[in-house]
Amino acid sequence: MMTGSTINSGNGVHGWQPYEGGATSGGRGSEGGTITQDEEHADGARITLERDTLHRVPFAITCGIYGWLVHTRFFADEPSALAAYGDMKAALERILRLIAVDAPNDSVGEAVDEFVEQYP
Repeated sequence: MMTGSTINSGNGVHGWQPYEGGATSGGRGSEGGTITQDEEHADGARITLERDTLHRVPFAITCGIYGWLVHTRFFADEPSALAAYGDMKAALERILRLIAVDAPNDSVGEAVDEFVEQYP
């Protein structure tokens, strides 16, 4: 459960911190790759970038909003993965804003559905 809101900006910079203080960097991710970036938002989200997954795909991004969403995407090249990582962080933060203002569950659910459609 989330307590208080730390969302300070629309660019996703202020609420994101290295997951476990950066201890996961270089470890194995959920897709079996090496974690290159792993961040958690204080309001209840996480996003991880992996390289060289077990699926023989060069890059994977797995993200989630606790209690609402777990979603993974795969990428053939690093520039595309890095661009998507930044875009997805900002989109996750927009959903966190809805949750922080106690938007109706239907509104949050629609935002989650839109996220999955926008980032298949």
